[in-house]
Amino acid sequence: MDAIEEKLSALGLTLPAAPAPGGSYVPHRINGNTLILAGVISARDGIVTHAGQVGRDQTVATAAVAAQVCALNTLAAIKGALGSLARVQEFLYVGGYVNAVAGFAESPQVINGASDLFVQLYGEAGKHARAAIAVAGLPRNATVEIQVTVRFA
Repeated sequence: MDAIEEKLSALGLTLPAAPAPGGSYVPHRINGNTLILAGVISARDGIVTHAGQVGRDQTVATAAVAAQVCALNTLAAIKGALGSLARVQEFLYVGGYVNAVAGFAESPQVINGASDLFVQLYGEAGKHARAAIAVAGLPRNATVEIQVTVRFA
């Protein structure tokens, strides 16, 4: 267990199994020392943990938990790609998508559920550029999906 996984454990969180691709794509690509990850939804062990739209089926608070589930799936994918979470030098970009009702304006607060975890685990290196976008739907009716790019050693 590396230092990042020890921090996760101290927070009462565990890494799930790395998510399998849900279609005709690969889970990640490596270009030099950059790892580009496929998007992951709010699911654990293949079961969607948070489904439906924020503003109808989910609250901002429950959707932020869904974003944290996505962050944990992302960390599992990073470990699967690199062998260790400790190899991450910095998070470069997080694209966050929130399944929400029309006019929903609180996507940043939802995606903070993922961003805050990355910063808790990696400190300054966990800070990243980001988009937080409300959309009309996501795969399997998931509440949140994120896509992450990191630099690694």
